[in-house]
Amino acid sequence: MIGTIEMNGRQVGPGAAAYIVAEMSANHGRSFEYAVKIIEAAKKAGADAIKIQTYTPDTLTINCDNEYFKIGGGTLWEGRNLYDLYREAYTPWEWQPKLKEIAERLKLGFFSTPFDETAVDFLEKINVPAHKVASFENGDLALLRKIAKTGKAIIMSTGTATLGEIDEAVQTIRGAGGDKLILLKCTSAYPALPEEMNLRTIPHLAKAFGVPVGLSDHTLGIAVPAAAVALGACLIEKHFTLSRATPGPDSAFSLEPQEFKSMVETVRTVEKALGMVHYGVSGQEAKSRMFRRSLFVVKDMKAGDSFTAENMRSIRPGHGLHTRYFEEVMGRKAGRAIQRGTPVTWDLVSGSKADHKQATEDPCLE
Repeated sequence: MIGTIEMNGRQVGPGAAAYIVAEMSANHGRSFEYAVKIIEAAKKAGADAIKIQTYTPDTLTINCDNEYFKIGGGTLWEGRNLYDLYREAYTPWEWQPKLKEIAERLKLGFFSTPFDETAVDFLEKINVPAHKVASFENGDLALLRKIAKTGKAIIMSTGTATLGEIDEAVQTIRGAGGDKLILLKCTSAYPALPEEMNLRTIPHLAKAFGVPVGLSDHTLGIAVPAAAVALGACLIEKHFTLSRATPGPDSAFSLEPQEFKSMVETVRTVEKALGMVHYGVSGQEAKSRMFRRSLFVVKDMKAGDSFTAENMRSIRPGHGLHTRYFEEVMGRKAGRAIQRGTPVTWDLVSGSKADHKQATEDPCLE
């Protein structure tokens, strides 16, 4: 059985409400004040946590202009130099302890994605509760070992990785002592197309590795996260911005506050609707039982008249005997005069049947 993992006083995993993470990424636009506004807006929109990224352009790549460092087609960043992109997008490290303090004051979880070992050391100094592994770093085994040795919860995206590569990453983490792992189904395209999400992978990942599984989502809109929760996703990570009209590397595939709030509300509704395995009558459904068919007298009958297809029918509402007794009642005699529109009950049917059935059955609810 898959257990849960604690995140900022919340249990994350099967049976718990989905943990909703707002990813700030580069949407701060290199303004500390704007970053603070994003955190405040994420809280109001219903996020459980805010996530940032901890790197510098020099910890991710080198400043080089040859063709290997140019971003190819098919992304929002086509033609850009990697170093220049990361120089624009990174979150200054001196901001991060202050942002963590602000988030925690708002009772919002705060953690980050470290992109190299120095980032892990930095985040440990400010005592983040968890570490996120980005899809493009899930094959950096040395980084995975470093993160695992912190003993903190690890949330790892699985974008671009084969099942074998995911297994190698999981075994690396476990081999280094990492025993609190959440995997995220992720399609590393920006934006991602719904038809490439393959959300049925979520329960397969959970079964294959015995860990909670969530979704890191780069699609436009909120339908995919809701569907993921219906398939068992226990954590949803979604990019968050105050406005897509504000230029930025990740703005185009981020949710604005009202959209994020709608996503959270939809996820919570889906969770309520999932419920449990249940057959029979629910609380509100009981009021609708009267719309079921049952046996009714449809023509006036005198005492001693036989029940026939002309004077008894299966109709709505459901106050008479269940329709399963139609053949059993047919041909029997009326024990007394019966007015048209009367539900058939065993005490109207002559013979010993009445004493037995009426004592044990409620004709309205059969």
